[in-house]
Amino acid sequence: MARDHGPTIKDDATYEALRDEGASKEKAARIANARANPKQHPSRKGGKSPPYEEWTKQQLVRRARELDVEGRSSMNKAELIAALRDR
Repeated sequence: MARDHGPTIKDDATYEALRDEGASKEKAARIANARANPKQHPSRKGGKSPPYEEWTKQQLVRRARELDVEGRSSMNKAELIAALRDR
């Protein structure tokens, strides 16, 4: 039985399974909460945004700033893409 992780985690079993697989606390919480919401479908393919490889470096830096990626200003395009995908 999954333990209660408090009111911020909506699906404790999914959260624990993701953490056991090595997902970060933030990522596991995002996925568990999305799966608990019937209006969201986290297993469906994403939106209509082009892949990061098609973004300009400026667009990648802007997105990294939104996600508060540390060291973004000194990263090249490949490093920004990797950092964004790790978030």
